[in-house]
Amino acid sequence: MPQISLYIDKETLIKIEKAAQREKISISKWVGKNIKKVINNDYPKGYFDLFGSISDESFDVKKLSFKDDSKRESF
Repeated sequence: MPQISLYIDKETLIKIEKAAQREKISISKWVGKNIKKVINNDYPKGYFDLFGSISDESFDVKKLSFKDDSKRESF
């Protein structure tokens, strides 16, 4: 199987290690799984072009306030 080397900062490595531990898989498997997620096309071609194509009042986009939300960690 081909191999790849990654150069990342310490903070990112710590997050990857924790995520892999939570899923009970190796760091290598975790990274491979998440790379596949990014490069796979999960939606059909043109899917996002449909946004806003329905003219119905129930589909109006509303502004939401996130000022009271808890700060979340991003991966």
